[in-house]
Amino acid sequence: MDLSNSLFLLVAAFAGVILLFIFLYFVPVNLWITAQFSNVRVGLLELVGMRIRKVPPSVIVNSLITATKAGLERTTNDLETHYLAGGNVPNVIRALISADKANISLSFKQATAIDLAGRDVFEAVQISVNPKVINTPNVAAVAADGIQLIAKARVTVRANIAQLVGGAGEETILARVGEGIVTSIGSAHNHKSVLENPDKISKLVLERGLDAGTAFEILSIDIADIDVGTNIGAKLQIDQASADLKVAEAKAEERRAMAVALEQEMKARNVEMRAKVVEAEAEVPKALAEAFRSGSLGVMDYYRMENIKSDTSMRDSIADSDDEDSSGKGK
Repeated sequence: MDLSNSLFLLVAAFAGVILLFIFLYFVPVNLWITAQFSNVRVGLLELVGMRIRKVPPSVIVNSLITATKAGLERTTNDLETHYLAGGNVPNVIRALISADKANISLSFKQATAIDLAGRDVFEAVQISVNPKVINTPNVAAVAADGIQLIAKARVTVRANIAQLVGGAGEETILARVGEGIVTSIGSAHNHKSVLENPDKISKLVLERGLDAGTAFEILSIDIADIDVGTNIGAKLQIDQASADLKVAEAKAEERRAMAVALEQEMKARNVEMRAKVVEAEAEVPKALAEAFRSGSLGVMDYYRMENIKSDTSMRDSIADSDDEDSSGKGK
């Protein structure tokens, strides 16, 4: 009997400890006491309701204590609503306190909207107090004289609280500054004027209002470094000359091919004409024989024709020898 009573008391004690832990989990008495001593009015039922809604009471109460100590009036319902919406409650409270101390106009609605938009609202407030320097990548541009210049700039920006929701980010600032540098260098008459007065680039770029529609306000643009690159103009001329040479070579090859084709055609025509002459010459003996048979041509007429042919051949040979002699003397 004593053993069963002892076992019962042990089980009861264990169950009592478990119930105590469950009670303290759903009713965080220590947190409630801390809130009361910090002049934060929050009820035990509110803390229990946070547990049921799966909202960590420590996050809400500690943030509320921090806001109250900093002189900010907020309610548990405001913070709990922002947490349930997926926001970072402690970060919003830190941002509100920092903005209040720096005399920056930032409402709780603005802060929660910026936080829910995916931006770090506390970092934005810090950038508003301490401007941030953004280093641009190397920007290559070509002056009017064809010389390439490679510039690198430092952009000092300050967060624009009013434009943080829906405003463009750093990538847009860098793209616009790069575009402005390219335009400024491209409008210069020669690269020497850019190297002598790099501040002209900064002034021209700042005048373009590149921070419009962005989450930042550009305070200054400083050209950190300018290097001379390649002579793009000369390179383009060389490439153009090479292209023209290839075109001329292609046209010359086309003309040569046409000349070769014409020569081959002429040879073919000569061969055809020579064949016709040979064919005609082959008909001469037949015509002579027919003339002899018909009596149209006598023997004396034939010999007279042969004498004319011989005489003509002799004259041609004499003329050829005279031409060779005259050409030899000319040499």
